[in-house]
Amino acid sequence: MQSASRINTPFNELSTAAEVVRDLDLHGKRAIVTGAASGIGLETARALALAGAEVTLAVRNLAAGNAAAADIIKTTGNSRVHVEQLELLERASIDAFTARWRGALHILVNNAGVMALPELQLSPAGHEVQFATNHLGHFALSCGLRAALASAGGARIVSVSSSGHLLSPVVFDDIDFAFRDYNPWSAYGQSKTANVLFAVSVTSQWSADGITANALMPGGIATNLQRHVGGAAYMAAAEERFRNAGSRLKTPQQGAATSVLLATWPELEGIGGRYFEDCNEADVVFRRTPGAGAIRGVAPYALDPANAKRLYELSEQMCAKGAP
Repeated sequence: MQSASRINTPFNELSTAAEVVRDLDLHGKRAIVTGAASGIGLETARALALAGAEVTLAVRNLAAGNAAAADIIKTTGNSRVHVEQLELLERASIDAFTARWRGALHILVNNAGVMALPELQLSPAGHEVQFATNHLGHFALSCGLRAALASAGGARIVSVSSSGHLLSPVVFDDIDFAFRDYNPWSAYGQSKTANVLFAVSVTSQWSADGITANALMPGGIATNLQRHVGGAAYMAAAEERFRNAGSRLKTPQQGAATSVLLATWPELEGIGGRYFEDCNEADVVFRRTPGAGAIRGVAPYALDPANAKRLYELSEQMCAKGAP
């Protein structure tokens, strides 16, 4: 759970990723950002490159990744931007990616994801696709890169979660909806809770290697993530809800700010297992308010050490059997 010292920073919901790294020098640092061909992944990679880091875009679509890399190089002047193919639902792709990596890794941003698939789909290993993509794929990737992270000394993992985690804990007895009726949002919520628990467990399990992890809610942003729930129409309705609640949607540059903060902010060195929103540590909430335009806070079950340990051990077992 969070300590009494809640972390606050000089940044807020209006801050951009570029503002977060404005005074930072990341030359000599190496970073990987999954899902970096568009949206907040692209802007996260751009900000890291802007500060001088060597950045690898881990993407499904190489053509889109190459276009994104060219754009980042043009706008930042940093030529140390690379593209590698990664399919988080294919274990062979994950293993090939980690086998190709050479040298230290200072920053791993587990950003890629899928949201609210309308019908139950299972991965090749038989797991619900949102859980397999959002959690298991990144779990296998992170484990495969653990030695590279450890060799960096003080490496950070950034786990992109969502306020959607408030929709469901991890239902350990039926993760893959074998017995309960499938609900797209419950499945998404479960996977996003897993993203937070991953940060808690990695910090506990890997801190001896100098590796810490934190999770975050990027905010409401119009990206490709909404393609399964109505795209522009869904985001227009979301914007109306946010406005009625006195809040607003973010630009991708603002949405990437919290990811970049967790990856780079000097005062977070050695700190992990926490959940942030709007560039600051979130409050623990004990009840979700349905219908709110901007749902805030982190559920206790997402920070619970026992849940984190159970998920870590279960994920190890699943990956040993070939998951995702």
